[in-house]
Amino acid sequence: MRLVYKSVLSFTAILLILTSCSSKNKNKNQGTDPANSKPLDTTALLAYNPKNADKKIDEVMKELHRTRGFNGNVLVAKKGKIVYENAIGWADYLHRDSLKLSYQFELASVTKTMTSTAILMLMERGKLTLDDNVKKFFPDFPYDGITIRLLLTHRSGMMNYVYFIDDIYRSQHLNQRKGLTNADAMKMIAEYKPRPFNVPNKRFLYNNSNFMVLGAIIEKVSGMSYADFMKQNVFIPASMMHTNVYSKAVYDKIPVHVVGHDRGQWRYSVAQNFLDGPVGDKGVYSTVGDLFLFDRALRAGRLLKQATLDSAYVPRNPMLHGHFSYGYGWRTFTAPGQQVIYHTGWWHGFRHIYLRDMKNDITIVLLSNLANGSLLKLDDLFKAAGMPIVRKSAYNGNGDTSDD
Repeated sequence: MRLVYKSVLSFTAILLILTSCSSKNKNKNQGTDPANSKPLDTTALLAYNPKNADKKIDEVMKELHRTRGFNGNVLVAKKGKIVYENAIGWADYLHRDSLKLSYQFELASVTKTMTSTAILMLMERGKLTLDDNVKKFFPDFPYDGITIRLLLTHRSGMMNYVYFIDDIYRSQHLNQRKGLTNADAMKMIAEYKPRPFNVPNKRFLYNNSNFMVLGAIIEKVSGMSYADFMKQNVFIPASMMHTNVYSKAVYDKIPVHVVGHDRGQWRYSVAQNFLDGPVGDKGVYSTVGDLFLFDRALRAGRLLKQATLDSAYVPRNPMLHGHFSYGYGWRTFTAPGQQVIYHTGWWHGFRHIYLRDMKNDITIVLLSNLANGSLLKLDDLFKAAGMPIVRKSAYNGNGDTSDD
């Protein structure tokens, strides 16, 4: 009887070990660690009392508004705590609607940081590899040798679909009020076969086509719309409850309060058109608070493994001015003992910068709906926040500000 009892105990112990190993392997294959599945404490993270605003940052932002015409929402956080937050100016100048912190902005190219997160998530789940060719997903794609890795790093050599499709719409007098989908854009590329700028992997060439194609791949691989995939797999896990994907292919009118104003002048309010249909390169609408939560979710390992994140932050292109490069969907600033991961955005009257100082744990979010160049004058803000100056022309040569 004792022998049987010992045998049962031994079998049970072995079963528990096998089950544990199986569970660990399953968790590994799924990507992120379920230990990090506990929801973020958004109440604590988003807590902020204007009476405790960082006085130096407040002075800088008031001066930026007064002398440079900054108009938008701003958030600065240090070590997971918001030290400054403000809504400055108009959401829609024509109707004299003041900005509120809860208002969503079209993120423009800041969207690319989330698209790359989704692609790397699918990689962790074994749904794709970074060396997969675009033709694997779209056999009629007219270019050879373009991989997901090249799209993520802007080394595909593709033409810019925005200009290519805009020319077709104008020359053929097509309906510019209805947005086209990513699938529509891919079909037009397959049909017209526009000439690429150069051969794949020749050099870095920032281009919206890369991330529009990645958006199309996300839809093809997941079997879901880009909007649904992002909501279920990125926004909800990151507690980003005020973030959505809005496409003119789905919405006749994008349901947000904030209007983009172009050329630095209020009279140029921008109405969305057919080019606001494709998503992935743009199309995510969010708030300064939700972008802070995105930063915290990434740092907490709620979306991707640390090794995957580290790979995304590696400079994948030659350094510009000795400090600036591009990884997988993130711009990079590196200096001895310093690392800032960031992205800019510029589209239809919106201009933004989203910065994450990895060493000092500082997050800065500036969302502007008056594209007037005020975000090129942020040295004082960087100094007040205690982080490196992230401006290309601050080092040597002329800064490159045309590739947002």
